[in-house]
Amino acid sequence: MSTENAFDPAALDWDKVGGLMPAVVQDAATLRVLMLGYMDRAALERTLQGGKVTFFSRSRQRLWTKGETSGNHLELVAVRTDCDADTLLVSVRPHGPTCHTGSTSCFGHAPGHFLGALDALVRQREHDRPLNSYTTKLFEKGTRHIAQKVGEEGVETALAGVVQRDDELLGESADLLFHLIVLLRARGLSLDDAVAVLEQRHARAAEKAAG
Repeated sequence: MSTENAFDPAALDWDKVGGLMPAVVQDAATLRVLMLGYMDRAALERTLQGGKVTFFSRSRQRLWTKGETSGNHLELVAVRTDCDADTLLVSVRPHGPTCHTGSTSCFGHAPGHFLGALDALVRQREHDRPLNSYTTKLFEKGTRHIAQKVGEEGVETALAGVVQRDDELLGESADLLFHLIVLLRARGLSLDDAVAVLEQRHARAAEKAAG
């Protein structure tokens, strides 16, 4: 679990919520809201210690770990609290669909970040190596070949930006982004790692401007 924005569960305002804290569950990669559950102190403690998200079931009046029967568990990434300390935001890596209907989210077409979903899919492809997958073929050819593809797509994107139509520029840009994600994964990195560098640079620039 991430230690970012760590907090003391004892500091939460349990009395305000009658001992049951609303917990909004969000996909750490896509930022899509997956579900709303409730946690008591025991459920939160088990979640923090075990790494699988556990709730208190109001209908069954007991603790239940998401996926204990379906296998579609939620791997904990981080827990954060809101400004009033009476609601939790639980970031997760879902293993399988979250909703009992088989949908990714209990909120139907909840918006999410597609690049995050693509990054997660590339990570899964790198692990599973499914047959007849273009991504698998890239990984099997090695980092040097993938880097060469990124270079080729970069040149094609630059040329499209100068002499081709908008749709061709967008197509080349999409190819470049995909191959860049694969290259990062081949090096054991993720798109989030690259985004984190941008965030750090932005923060430093903001601090400099404010100073």
